[in-house]
Amino acid sequence: MTAITDIPGILVGHAHDEEALTGCTVVLYPEGAVAGVDQRGGAPGTRETDLLRPMHLVEKVHAVLLAGGSAFGLEAAGGVMRYLEERGVGFDARVARVPIVPAAILFDLAIGKADVRPDAEMGYQACLNASSDPPAEGNAGAGMGATVGKILGMAGAMKAGIGTASRDLGGGAVVGAIVAVNALGDVIDPESGKILAGTRPAKLGPIRVGRDPSPTRWPSCWGWQANRRCVLPAGETRSLAWWPRMPAWTSRGPTRWRRWRRPGWLA
Repeated sequence: MTAITDIPGILVGHAHDEEALTGCTVVLYPEGAVAGVDQRGGAPGTRETDLLRPMHLVEKVHAVLLAGGSAFGLEAAGGVMRYLEERGVGFDARVARVPIVPAAILFDLAIGKADVRPDAEMGYQACLNASSDPPAEGNAGAGMGATVGKILGMAGAMKAGIGTASRDLGGGAVVGAIVAVNALGDVIDPESGKILAGTRPAKLGPIRVGRDPSPTRWPSCWGWQANRRCVLPAGETRSLAWWPRMPAWTSRGPTRWRRWRRPGWLA
């Protein structure tokens, strides 16, 4: 398994609430690291990203925070600052050391509990959990409430999560990434063009969007357990993340069926 923690000096920690389906992820670099920003989209939720642009005074950051909770989740960065300040880490402003912690959030209020969001205590706990080990992926940290395929509304969305990887380029150069995927559209394999996760089929009046579900596409797993192992009808075992129970679509075959099924994100 490769992860962003393959880069020497980087620590990653998660903290989350499994009932509220929200959380945060911190990437710590106490020695300081040069950072930049490329903000896209029409509804950003960020903190301290302006200082990452060229020509500004601060040259290094000490942590980066990813969080759920929409704009409320930016509060978790305060806990990261407190953790770093207690350890004497920060920009030397002569009268105090000020930890530089850029942060970005994702919108996950539509699932779980909208009145429970990452806060300063959760950000602090994520720092306590940080290590150089490969971090958990999927339903963890900022990925706990992440979803994809929301273009037809949350009723047709699918669970997503957080992932990380790295590549050794040789000569001591290692490139790493950590991403909390919370896309409006689908996740597509760039090589095959196959949709890995995204909008589930739906019927909008007389118009049907997407293909009819295959009886073997989704395992019939009930209840919730993080990273629960399920056996598909074809006998193939996959890891299934949580998604609320929703009615399956009625098939077009001679034996029409309808039952409560819980689709999820197959890893």
